[in-house]
Amino acid sequence: MESLLKGHWPWYITGTLFGLIVPLLLLVGNKSFGISKSLKDLSAVIPQKKSSKLNQDVKPNLWRLFFVFGIIFGGYLAVEFLNGNSSVDLSKSTVFDLKKIGISNFEGLVPAEIFNWNFLFSTRGLLIMILGGFLIGFGVRYANGCTSGHAIMGLSIFSPSSLIAVIGFFAGGLLMTHVVFPLLF
Repeated sequence: MESLLKGHWPWYITGTLFGLIVPLLLLVGNKSFGISKSLKDLSAVIPQKKSSKLNQDVKPNLWRLFFVFGIIFGGYLAVEFLNGNSSVDLSKSTVFDLKKIGISNFEGLVPAEIFNWNFLFSTRGLLIMILGGFLIGFGVRYANGCTSGHAIMGLSIFSPSSLIAVIGFFAGGLLMTHVVFPLLF
């Protein structure tokens, strides 16, 4: 079982399992899926004023809370118990591009030059975290959902707003990767 969990699964198995999410959700009557919707439901368990818009019945969407906690707990279990190969396989061109901007340590799951306590508490690190968090929160609210919700569920039900959002997510990702990230580092 451990070798099954530690190994790479073929695309046709993972793609099929991932693709079954939408039909299963539609069969049980859910037309929304994503982290931001799940976190909104999670916020509903926090006591609110009676007039608050967040005050809602969580019982029909209790599975969303398990979904969020499962992602967190599954990530923890994967790092603690399945982290046999603690490095990421990167293409030679990616390694070359990262070395050009000063990233040279590829031993962990993330570059140590960026993801460390010293960088986090530097002026640049704090600015990136605060500005990045604000932009992510603003984007999720402005797009009325997150990348997973729009790309997985929204596109599956042919939502025009999800198509526009996903195009925006990809354009923003390309802009960040090829323009903003090299300027910051």
